[in-house]
Parts: sequence; structure tokens; C-alpha cells
Amino acid sequence: MTTSSISDTYFSTAIGLLQRVHEANRATLQQLGPVIGRSVAAGGVIHTFGSGHSEIIAREIVGRAGGLVCVSGIADPTSGFIENLVGYGTKLAERYDRLHGLRPGETVIVISNSGKNASPIEVALYAKQKGLTVVGLTGVAMSRTAQTVHPGGQNLHAIADYVLDNGGVPGDAIIEVAGGLRAGPTSTLAGALLLNLLFLEVIDWLKAGGHPLPLLRSQNLPGAIESNRELARKYAGRLSKPLA
Repeated sequence: MTTSSISDTYFSTAIGLLQRVHEANRATLQQLGPVIGRSVAAGGVIHTFGSGHSEIIAREIVGRAGGLVCVSGIADPTSGFIENLVGYGTKLAERYDRLHGLRPGETVIVISNSGKNASPIEVALYAKQKGLTVVGLTGVAMSRTAQTVHPGGQNLHAIADYVLDNGGVPGDAIIEVAGGLRAGPTSTLAGALLLNLLFLEVIDWLKAGGHPLPLLRSQNLPGAIESNRELARKYAGRLSKPLA
């Protein structure tokens, strides 16, 4: 009888988690499709911010082949090194706002697995003050229990207008490997899945309403670079990633 390896256990556990995440977030994703879709149809931009490792998830949907062109990322030059310096997230949002614009009616997706760190909370609060819809992508089980370091006293899930739950466990890793040590994080897998599901809901709404679909093509396909440049022209100065 073959014993399952740690990687086999992780794979089967992660697949089950992704199925639960899809089902648990289905209603929120469906609610967000028209909310974001109306903004996109009116020429709006979708903004993203991820602190620390969550930046990888935010980066997944910026300038992404098969994704929407109208996505722009709020970058942290320190890669989360000073994410708990109170006031830093506000400064990041203010600078980004001056460069690219955070406009009322648009959406910002703020990603923080723990939901407790200052920078993502401050980006969310700044965006709300500017009249944007805030979507918080977090591990709700951790965000509800982890003590925030922000002086406002609230975690991300309590600030966001809509919450997407990555279904993870506190600490992120789902497999115990030895003596209380755990490995196998899931926040990136689940986060990327949720954002792509969200954008497909937006695309579905746009398509159903007969709106143009501002979808990027892989630049490795014939004519794609020219097509992407044409799409991006409408958003001149508003996108963080220039398109070739």
C-alpha cells in the first residue's frame, strides 16, 4: 500500500479548499460583476494593492493576457518591508492618486492575507474617502482574530465594502509536516483564483449588456501588441504598467 507524500496531501487538500472557496464566494462575486462592470463600461479603472507577499496576487491581474486592460497596481517599493509603519500606506495611495488617479465610482482591490497590517488598511481607507468601492481579499479566519496594528482598530474585512475570503487558515500553511511545523500555503492559489473569477463575472456582465470587452491578448500572438496598444490608448496616464 502506497503512503501519500506530503505533496500529495497538499495537492488534494488544496483542491478541496479551492472548491470551497469558489462556492463560499459565489454570491459576492456575482454581486460585484455589475458593480465593477458599470464602472468599466464607463471607462473606469480597477486598482489593486497587495502588501508583502500579497503583491504577487495583485500583480497577477495587471497587464495580464486574457485579462482586462483597465487594471492598475499601487506599488510598494519596499515590498512590504515597512507595511506596519503607520502613515506609509496613506502616502503610497496619495502618490499613486497624483500619478494615475483614484476616481469616485471606480474599484480598488486590497489584498492582505492577515488583514491586520497598516498599509493595506490605509490604502482601503484612503480609497473609501475618495469614493471608490473597496474589495478586500483576505483570509477571514485570520483577519477576524489577528490584532490589527493600525490605530483605527479595524482589520481589512471590517473596512471593505465587499469581502472575498481566500478560505485559508491562520498562518496560511495547511499541512503539518513535523512537530507543529506547517508548510503548503494556499493564499496565492486561492487569491489568484478569486481575482480571475471576479474578472470573468465582470466580463460576463459586459458581454450581456453589449459593452466592448477590453481584453488583453498575449503579445506572443500575431497582431496582439498593436491590439493591446490600441486598447490602452483610452487609459493614457492611468495605468501603472505601460503596454508594449
